[in-house]
Amino acid sequence: MSDNQNLLAEQRRALILDEVRRRGGVRVNELTRRLNVSDMTVRRDLDALARQGVVEKVHGGAVPVVEASSHEPGFEAKSGLELGAKEAIARTAATLVAPGSAIALAGGTTTFALAHHLLDVPDLTVVTNSVRVADVFQSGQRRPGANHAEATATVVITGGVRTPSETLVGPVADRAIQSLHFDLLFLGVHGISVEAGLSTPNLAEAETNRRFVRSARRVVVIADHTKWGTVGLSSFASLEDVDTLVTDAGIPEVLREEIAEHLAHLIVAGEPASADGAAGAATAGSRPGAGPADNGGGTA
Repeated sequence: MSDNQNLLAEQRRALILDEVRRRGGVRVNELTRRLNVSDMTVRRDLDALARQGVVEKVHGGAVPVVEASSHEPGFEAKSGLELGAKEAIARTAATLVAPGSAIALAGGTTTFALAHHLLDVPDLTVVTNSVRVADVFQSGQRRPGANHAEATATVVITGGVRTPSETLVGPVADRAIQSLHFDLLFLGVHGISVEAGLSTPNLAEAETNRRFVRSARRVVVIADHTKWGTVGLSSFASLEDVDTLVTDAGIPEVLREEIAEHLAHLIVAGEPASADGAAGAATAGSRPGAGPADNGGGTA
């Protein structure tokens, strides 16, 4: 961790959480020295992390909350977390979508947020296994002032068995997805790490997500900084399978450097694009063997 007194609170807390998870616990006096902040600031940060349910305060410090790797929170439980970050990520990710694209939106609260920002993109074909995402497009096309002539999307729902996160998975979904091809896949994730890659607590969802990744020319992961370091029961892709990660400004510099070693493009919502930032990610080539990265006129 860097001795930077000017870290934003979210960035500082992300660093603390990463340290807690990596070491299995931290002490307040260690954090004050490493972060070069006051004892009171560290305690406020630990209070905030404890309210989020990601650490447990103990005498003199904090330890991680050990959540079963197979525990899957419901959609409503997740939808209230990191709302500002998800909205910023969704707004930024939407700029990667060109009119006429065939895209896939996997299940999750961040892809749900993204769907709202795609309602006015013309001529989209949207493949989704998310009940909530499908509802966004159905409701959005009936909303007052909607430009039906230009913005109406063709929505393909995979079918399948519904999970607690309102996602459709299983053999029916898998067969539907493997028969399709789309320009862009947007994936929300339960957890992401260098070692485990992308993971989920649901075995059936992991298999469905594997099918999504195989059918996409480009894979874009949209995940807020709190997902980093979390590992679910089943991994379904490595970081090398991902073309672009769109995250929020809470991601600390040390993690950005680590991510950059494994991904071609990292986009931080709300920050100016670098030379190979958002614009580069929007036009970058696809993964080897995945076909041409043509964002316009793809077929689902």
